[in-house]
Amino acid sequence: MAQDEVRGPQGRRSGRRRSRSDERSGRNVPIAIAVGLGLGGLILGSLYTIKHIFVGLVVVAIGVAIWELSSALRGRGDDAEEDGREVRLPIVPVMVGAVAMIVGAYLRGPEALIVALALTALAVIVWRLPEGADGYVRDVSAGVFVAVYAPFLASFAVLLLAPGDGRERVVTFFVLVVCSDTGGYFVGVLLGRHSMAPTVSPKKTWEGFVGSVLACMAAGAGLVWWLFGGELWQGLVMGGAVAFSATLGDLGESMLKRDLGVKDMGSLIPEHGGMMDRLDSLLATAPVVWFLLTLFVPPTP
Repeated sequence: MAQDEVRGPQGRRSGRRRSRSDERSGRNVPIAIAVGLGLGGLILGSLYTIKHIFVGLVVVAIGVAIWELSSALRGRGDDAEEDGREVRLPIVPVMVGAVAMIVGAYLRGPEALIVALALTALAVIVWRLPEGADGYVRDVSAGVFVAVYAPFLASFAVLLLAPGDGRERVVTFFVLVVCSDTGGYFVGVLLGRHSMAPTVSPKKTWEGFVGSVLACMAAGAGLVWWLFGGELWQGLVMGGAVAFSATLGDLGESMLKRDLGVKDMGSLIPEHGGMMDRLDSLLATAPVVWFLLTLFVPPTP
């Protein structure tokens, strides 16, 4: 999630006076940073030991994300079931399809990913049949949506990992998303005045977005030149595209949460919310980085 967005007040903590950054971000920033660093260390550790561990982490993360989305779609304990708004996500075929998409993409490439997505959609359609016609289109649509939104988009991260220089490609992907978040956060806190999307994310500002763009372009130029021997302009283009996609991913999930009437998708990660609250920008950005890196710097065997 982009860092200049305020996620709502969390209440007083131990009588401490909250810093401006705490007030603007709606969370305990030091704890959020510590948790973020821990997650980053876990990712790097998996990448630079055994690649399959990283693939396993992606499978687990997406499994949790699907569960969170299923819970949110059911209405989170409100009157959704009584008034007919409850969405019954066909979670079994979506979960199985998620594993097939992620593992298939890593082992067999984009073709296997497309086939796994198509089979998942078919499985969702068939799985829901025995429950009758009431809400059928709604539930099947939700199942296909979740299959595309979470595991399909996440599979591009493992496509990045598959080549010989895959570790560097995945690191580039994560660093650029982090730069988008941190650049947007610091510039948004210091200079943010003009709201970007007041009806979706009132605290997200155009100034913060400019900070994201500048941070991503600088990091992109350096990473593409240093890790892949590419041209600086290629890194600048990729950095700008990542800032745009990461922001869209964040806004998209914010719109989804507003529609579902939830503040966060979960509470698994301290000061970060749920798994989906951490994956929103990453999911939207993974196919962008995969496409541009494949175009600019063809993978090594």
